[in-house]
Amino acid sequence: MKGNLRVLLSAVCLTLAVASILISAGYLSGSPSSIEFVRKWVDRISPPLTTQAPDSTASHGVNGETALREGNAALLATAPAYIQSIMTPEDKTLPRLDCPAPQGTRYDYLKAKKEELYFRAVRPKYFFAIDLHQCVDLLPTLLGSVIEVMRFLGPENCALSIVEGRSTDGTFEILKLLRAEIEGMGASYFFASSDINPTAGARIELLAKLRNMAIHPLMSQPDKYDPATTVIFLNDVTICREDIMELLHQRLHQAADMVCAMDWTYAGEHPTFYDVWIARDIAGDTFFNIPPDGSWDSAWNLFWNNTETRERFFAHQPFQVFSCWNGATVFTAKPLLERALGFRGPKEKECFQGEPEIFCKELWKAGYGRIAVVPSVNLEYSNERGRDIKALKGYASQWVAKDGDDPKNTALRVQWVKDPPKLVKCMPNYQEQTWVPWDQSLA
Repeated sequence: MKGNLRVLLSAVCLTLAVASILISAGYLSGSPSSIEFVRKWVDRISPPLTTQAPDSTASHGVNGETALREGNAALLATAPAYIQSIMTPEDKTLPRLDCPAPQGTRYDYLKAKKEELYFRAVRPKYFFAIDLHQCVDLLPTLLGSVIEVMRFLGPENCALSIVEGRSTDGTFEILKLLRAEIEGMGASYFFASSDINPTAGARIELLAKLRNMAIHPLMSQPDKYDPATTVIFLNDVTICREDIMELLHQRLHQAADMVCAMDWTYAGEHPTFYDVWIARDIAGDTFFNIPPDGSWDSAWNLFWNNTETRERFFAHQPFQVFSCWNGATVFTAKPLLERALGFRGPKEKECFQGEPEIFCKELWKAGYGRIAVVPSVNLEYSNERGRDIKALKGYASQWVAKDGDDPKNTALRVQWVKDPPKLVKCMPNYQEQTWVPWDQSLA
């Protein structure tokens, strides 16, 4: 026993001595060759620093639900084709939105420095959260873009949390089998399936519960994430890599607490802004006027009563709002990690409103009122209509400088308003529209 201990101590001393020699000889100067040499040396004597510990969601949901079901055998057989498409952006076997190839250096500063990854325990700083139901056709575009962004940011810096519900089209089977690919990249993957049905019961409370399930891995183990973690929360939208990157960029560039895209729907021949029930401009009003009869005839007339916001919208420049979600949002995780802020439904005697609007209201209350919409990012909810929106509204890269914004161009900067509007429009339905204090129920 003593002999073995002496051998072990000798090996440790030898390792330290060699490391000391390498440092003094300049092998850790930061050049690619020296970094690679040391990485291989460290890997030989210890597990890679970027290896993620196995999580419990391989057989259980993120909230400790019962083990995931096996899945439909026929759908499991078709899943590999979707996984191949998700993991391979150039794969056109399955329908997907055509997205521009990345150009320029605009987002390069968001990349993790490889030198840093080799000499510190990696804690993810980008947390992707998605709730999905019955959307197999969207997965190559939606998740394919997420994968591209994770590769760009550094997989070790990323965690992906998906909650699936009640799908019978293969969505569940694909997401279940996706684990090996995500973890093989070096990223963390959390997957849960839920029987919660927001169409049968208290819709807002149930939607809030599903959103909370998606962020549960972050909130339940905050010490495993970087204190400056950013949450990227996506709906089932057709989105490009550059859309996500632009939202990430604008949150940092504008020193924003939260930024949102613009989402659209085709209720008729022409698209209309979709998330009108949730979104409120910085004056507390809806993005377009809806009269008590519920007509959307004014949907084309966005920000009809807010000149400054209207001008910035048509100039494709970010503008401050009271609340938004709009299909895709990026926000700081600090209120979640430090204040345990999550999603909820309306309280008794509180305006009946969606859980994202309540979330924004509580952000304001907690001092995180720098919320903005990025109108250069335009999304839809199907591959076909997603193409139409990009053709009509343009890709994000058409409206931004590919090598970064001019720091002298102050017009690109949001001039932040510190205080929220005193009153915000409450619209539980079209017939009952009133103005209520912005902090109703929060006192």
